[in-house]
Amino acid sequence: MEGTMATIMMFGGNFAPRTWAFCHGQLIAVSANSALFSLLATQYGGDGQTTFALPDLRGRVPVGAGNGAGTTPRAPGQMWGVETQTLTVAEMPPHNHPAQLSNAAAQIQASGDAADTDDPAGNVLAKTNVPDGLQKNPANAYTSSGSETMAPAPVTGSVAVGNAGAGMPFNIMQPSTCTHFIICQTGIYPSRS
Repeated sequence: MEGTMATIMMFGGNFAPRTWAFCHGQLIAVSANSALFSLLATQYGGDGQTTFALPDLRGRVPVGAGNGAGTTPRAPGQMWGVETQTLTVAEMPPHNHPAQLSNAAAQIQASGDAADTDDPAGNVLAKTNVPDGLQKNPANAYTSSGSETMAPAPVTGSVAVGNAGAGMPFNIMQPSTCTHFIICQTGIYPSRS
């Protein structure tokens, strides 16, 4: 299958035809492929002295080189993009997660007995007997006995929930069908005119 050297095309077969090679980024000897090297140089890799690379189109979508209207300039051989992306908090737009408390009631047990401790653990609110102006620091405000329950009071409010995420990558690939890309290694040398 004769072609023009450096032509890249899709090929549905399971082998590269004679004088063609798969575009798998393989290194090629300059000395054995000087005509193809004169067309590709090192834009796809290699050291330019003894080797140069064929394009690697495995798992990649080819894009036209240059700078079209509203696009980023791209050079032959340039690779970019990833199959998955993990967003960071810095990449998300500012936002909040409102939460509202509603239809809740609180009941607090208290005692009419005199307070005898400043420790709330396992105790209930109690009556203090501290005269005005005289206070112990911390003041006794609890006792261990008491069975009086204050009347329920509604509790409402709102809170702002902080941002959180699992940092899991998500797929950003376009729907695709896979085939081979091949490049003509030996064939008609293209003329410039």
